[in-house]
Amino acid sequence: MVLNGKLDFKKALVGDGGRFFFLFSFGTLLCIFGMTRDSMPVILSGLWRIAAEPDYLVTDYIEVGGMGAAFVNSGLLVLLFTGILALMKVRVRGISIAAVFIVSGFALFGKNLLNVWFILGGVWLYAKVHGEPFFQYVYIAFFGTSLAPIVSQIMFGIDLPVVVRIALGAAAGLGAGFVLPPLAAALLPVHHGFNLYNMGFTSGMVGTITVSLFKSHGFVVERRMIWSTGNDTLLASLLVVLCVSLITVGFRLNGRSAAGLSPMWRQSGKLIADFVDMFDFPPTMMNMGLNGLIGIAYLLLARCDFNGPTIGGIFTIMGFSAMGKTPRTIVPVMLGTVLGGLTKTWSLTDPVVQLTALFSTTLAPIAGGFVWWAGVIAGYVHSSVVLYVGVLHSGFNLYNNGFAGGLVAAVLVPLLEAFRRRSQR
Repeated sequence: MVLNGKLDFKKALVGDGGRFFFLFSFGTLLCIFGMTRDSMPVILSGLWRIAAEPDYLVTDYIEVGGMGAAFVNSGLLVLLFTGILALMKVRVRGISIAAVFIVSGFALFGKNLLNVWFILGGVWLYAKVHGEPFFQYVYIAFFGTSLAPIVSQIMFGIDLPVVVRIALGAAAGLGAGFVLPPLAAALLPVHHGFNLYNMGFTSGMVGTITVSLFKSHGFVVERRMIWSTGNDTLLASLLVVLCVSLITVGFRLNGRSAAGLSPMWRQSGKLIADFVDMFDFPPTMMNMGLNGLIGIAYLLLARCDFNGPTIGGIFTIMGFSAMGKTPRTIVPVMLGTVLGGLTKTWSLTDPVVQLTALFSTTLAPIAGGFVWWAGVIAGYVHSSVVLYVGVLHSGFNLYNNGFAGGLVAAVLVPLLEAFRRRSQR
């Protein structure tokens, strides 16, 4: 950006170049943090263990490969996926940030440098077969890596010759990716756009069918929980610094003003509410930081753990704060999970429930599109549904909350709309 012969740094920072710089910087910082935690030989060994792990839910990469390898895995995937967007000259929008951040989060517990590429390859094949450019489906490919554990499980989790396992795993990943584009569009109306993790709902359907086929041939996946503890202070501090930095930088780039946040927070957040397009990048950065702090505060107040999966939850909240989530809409849904912890047979400190409280914010548009207590109800119902639907796909769909959220929204939204029509008569 040049103004009167001089570079306008502010416009450069908030424009496409600045947004790419932001994403590349995020990936670089994750890598640097990882490299400060372990030596390079330990990190490389950890990356191999991560890649060779059957990593269906819940598989904490900090426990599997070490903190250094987990964060390097996440940072490298951020850099690679951002590089794909840059090579295709895709304009960075809210959906771009959401896609990259959800990859960064789940790269701490399920996505790795090996398994994601087969899903992307399947989506690319779909575009090729239909004679359409890949960039039209790039976000489906990015979000669709929720099915990456299918690849890892077949390649490293079944007792067959190595060549057969690799071939079957590759074919399964390519096949899963191939069917995602038409299904994602077809299933969006089911939840009326009130489930932000639409690809989680789609992947849940694909995962359910895949697991049914596996089980009918005698292949049964046992439930697992690989969950690290003992790193709360370090990781909470890292997240706080990241969120405060986003708020500070966004505030300065926004002319030292909070302008844009108020109208943003009045939005329902229903798909697709792209906040970067609607309100520009600086207010979006502030919203990301604020929502991230809310997630951190919840984990601290509920005495939860800071590890790969919960950081993945925070990163996902932050990413979708560029595409639908605001403090006004996520708090009621999280409150619904808290109420569930007070009345149901589980504790808020149970690992699965810790994740539910964070990822349940996929239903934030219900609080934004109706009334705040509708969000509480959605969170309360979701906290039960999500605990039991995972058995359908055996953890092969990393976005289990997106799958459960689609089911909850499909039932609740028509009821809420019916009551709203009645009240308006």
